[in-house]
Formats: sequence, C-alpha cells, structure tokens
Amino acid sequence: MSTDSRAGTDAGQDPSTAAASPPPARAGGLKGRIDRYFGISAAGSNFVREGRAGLVTFLTMSYILFVNPIVLGAAITDVPNVGVQLLMVTAIASCVGCLLMGLIARYPFALAPSMGLNAFFSYTVVLGMGVEWRTALGAVFISGILFVLLSVIGLRKAIVMSIPHGLKLAIMAGIGCFLALLGFRSGGLVVTDEATLVTLGDLTSPVAWVAMFGLLATAVLLQLKVKGALLWGLGATSLFAVLTRAKVYDGGADGALQSFPGFADGLVALPVWPGDLVGELDIAGAFGIGLFSVVFTFFFVDFFDATGTMTGLAQKAGYLDEGQDMPRGRRTFSMDGIATMFGALMGTSTTGAYVESASGIQDGGRTGATVTVTGVLFLGALFFWPLASVIPGAATAPVLILVGAMMMDGIRGIDWNEICEGVPSFLAILVMPLTFSIANGVSAGIISYCAIKVFTGRGKEISPILYIVAALLVARYIIVDV
Repeated sequence: MSTDSRAGTDAGQDPSTAAASPPPARAGGLKGRIDRYFGISAAGSNFVREGRAGLVTFLTMSYILFVNPIVLGAAITDVPNVGVQLLMVTAIASCVGCLLMGLIARYPFALAPSMGLNAFFSYTVVLGMGVEWRTALGAVFISGILFVLLSVIGLRKAIVMSIPHGLKLAIMAGIGCFLALLGFRSGGLVVTDEATLVTLGDLTSPVAWVAMFGLLATAVLLQLKVKGALLWGLGATSLFAVLTRAKVYDGGADGALQSFPGFADGLVALPVWPGDLVGELDIAGAFGIGLFSVVFTFFFVDFFDATGTMTGLAQKAGYLDEGQDMPRGRRTFSMDGIATMFGALMGTSTTGAYVESASGIQDGGRTGATVTVTGVLFLGALFFWPLASVIPGAATAPVLILVGAMMMDGIRGIDWNEICEGVPSFLAILVMPLTFSIANGVSAGIISYCAIKVFTGRGKEISPILYIVAALLVARYIIVDV
C-alpha cells in the first residue's frame, strides 16, 4: 500500500484492502466524508478502533494535566489561583495541539505541553537564570516561529541529518535524568547536603513513603502493560495519600503540609478562564541578547524531540516511505511549531509530540481521527478541574521518575565503543542533572563531539551545519552571561 493512501487519501489504495473492507459511502453521508478525509478505511482501521485508540492515548498522557501545573507553578508565583489556571491552560493547549495534528496533519501523534521543557522553563530559565516568566514565554513563542519556518523551508531535514544519532538519543536520556532528579527531590527521596551535595532523604516522612508507594505501584502497572499506567498510578498514589491521611498537601498552618482537606466545591465545576496567563508573554523582552541561549535551547530540544518522536511513531504505524522520510512532514512539523506558539500565548511552555501516542497506535489507531478524539477529551477535562486538588507533589514524583526512566531507553542505540560518540553522549546525559540545566547538557554534547572529531583528524565527517551550531553554543558561553 502506498504511504499516501495510508495517510488519508483514496489514491493508490490497495485493491486487496478495498476488497477486504466495504468502501465508505461516496456521497451524502457524514460518516463517509469523515472516513475519506482521515483515510480511516484506507488505513485498514475503523471508527471504533480510532475512537478507542484516542481514549487510550488520552489516558496514557493525561497525567500532564496535573504534573504541568505543579512544574510551571514553581516558577509562576505571582498569579492568584495559579494551579487551576495552569490546569486550564494545559488542557486548552493539549486540546488545540491534538486537533491541529489530527485535523490538519492527520497523523495519530498527540501534542501537549512537553515534559522536560516545562522543567527547563521553570527550574533553569526562571528560577535558575532569574528570567521573568513572561519573558520566558516570549522565548517559547519565538522558538515556535523558528520551528515553523525551518519546517516550511525544509531546513529541518538538513539540521537533523547533521546531528549524530547517538547524540540525539543522549540528549533525550539526559532530559530523562533531569526529570528523575526533580522527581526524587519532590518526593523527598533526595535532599541537599552541604558535605556531599545531595544525600538520601528522610524515608520515614509522609512525603517519602507516599512517593515510594507510588513508584512501586506505577512501576508494577507499567510492567503489566496496563493502559494508562501512569495515570492510574497517579490516581492510586493520590488515593493512598487521602486514605492514610498523610500530610503531603500544601495549605497547612504556617506553611506546613496537611492532610487532604476535601473537595470544597465538588468534583465538577465550570471552567476557569486563565486570564492572568493568557497573552502575558513578553516577546520584545525575549529578543534580548541575554536570552539567545534560552531561545536556542527551547528551539533545539523541541526540534529534535519532535523530530525523533514523530519519526519513531511514524515508523511504528508504518507511515515512513522507502527513504525513511515521512509524507506531509513539513505540515506535520509545522503543526508542532504552531501548537508551541499557541501554548505560549495561552501561558504554558513548549508544546510537543508525546511518545505516549505509541499506546494509541499500539491499540490500533492509524489516522488523525485518533488524536482528534484525544483533543476532545482534553476539552472535556476542563469541567473536572477540582480533581487537581487531590494530586499532591508526592504523587507526581513517581511519574517524573518513571518518565525519566523510560526516556533512557534510547541509550542502547549509542555506540559506546566509539569514543567520539560515547564521551559526548555521556557528557550530555550527565551534565544536565549535575548542573541542573538542560542547556548545559546539550552544549556539552555538541561542542565535545565537534572538538574530538577535529582533534583526531576526523573533522571532515562532521556536517558544516553542525559546526555552525557548535560555534553558536561556544559564543553563548563567551558572549552571553547566562
């Protein structure tokens, strides 16, 4: 079957497929028009399978509704009721991102505020560098513009081809280590120590044992391949905290933690418009030279994260052509950039493709109808926002740790026997958590890769584009004070 027919057009449909399943209605029927638009029958799927896959994708990734407000809330501290407003923004950005990908690109790749880049936004840019959060949102918006431009003109492929595969894998693994460190910290499992920098936390504290319960329960669910294991683990951990009356919730007297205070306003409520976040981005401030590295890192990480994630998902779904390229690639990657721009306008960090989309693809989802359903479900989540108050930081800690663990999967593809690949990959992975900066890890990997190649007489093996990228990163440390 041709890739175009699988991607949603009638041209080139395999006769055997057409014979095996009845053709969609050719005129007058809404169902037939939807089928033809998404290419559901042409892809060998059906409406029930696409809808179920969309639900599975939502359940697998919906933890972002609760985790993203906590991560971003650490940086956005001057907004009233910031947790609820951020949950609204997360749901809206996820809904629009999924609909853009589903309705325009017509691929089953779900988009939502990206784990890893939200941590970079909060802990590195705002809290670490002291950049005002509105200015940081401006940097996210600019990175989205760059992403769209490079996708449209086709420079994406040239840049992607210049980065060694092993280093791409290492950058994602480094982000995983960074996320895991955040999880260990928020779960009270690792604490600061003046003598040893870090040490084991108090494992008898309520926060620590709730986090350990969640880590074990969620890991078991993942091993059993339960659909939506991260979400169910998050729910089970929160329920455990509520039932045991563990003091892990904010809002106690004198800033102390307290037991779950209950639902004062019920479980269902009208959505809250995030007026203190929408349109607050400072684009002009983000153009300052001091934020060059911030814009670049937002762009760089999202660029390669989206490229790697969507290419891998396309391969899993059978969409890659003989040249290992993805049909409608420019449109698909442009949707990711547009979603990032929209998310920044709404008040959240970079929106990107979720590898959890693989769960829906594994369940049979093959077209944009899958994530269209996912987007509608994110819209419905706007009415259940009171549930967010039952999720303590101790419950999100296991999710951060386990998502970090799953992001380490790619390091098996690194050639550790080749020093010029293994050492830069190792530096990229380790520098991120040790310096508490994703930007430093990315820089260490690229710069060291180019330097080792040059000084071992293998400089010609590197694309000129990568030299330009490395030079820009070196300039960041020489010229830009960050």
